[in-house]
Amino acid sequence: MATLTVQSIPAGGLSPVYSAAAGGGDKLKPGRTTFLHVVNGGGAPVTVTIATPGFVSGLAIADRAVTVAASDDQMIPVPADLYGNAADSGLASVSYSAVTSVTVAALRI
Repeated sequence: MATLTVQSIPAGGLSPVYSAAAGGGDKLKPGRTTFLHVVNGGGAPVTVTIATPGFVSGLAIADRAVTVAASDDQMIPVPADLYGNAADSGLASVSYSAVTSVTVAALRI
């Protein structure tokens, strides 16, 4: 599991650096304006799951699952209040149904 560096987008713009999605999943520091950009260069859809460690009235909050279509991309918000895991230094955990031809970047505006 790799920890992605969150890249800040300045007023002048950013050419983000993308990493291969890790087979064991990735982690990132969530925030109010943080999002994960997932690019699926493969020929089949990929499901991206962000673990939700919180509870409401003793019931677990369901994890967020986002489908990224083949040859498509998705920008997924990752706010700290929903995805930050206090037991893991506040990091958010992301997993992928497949990682072949999948690249990711953690970004913040």
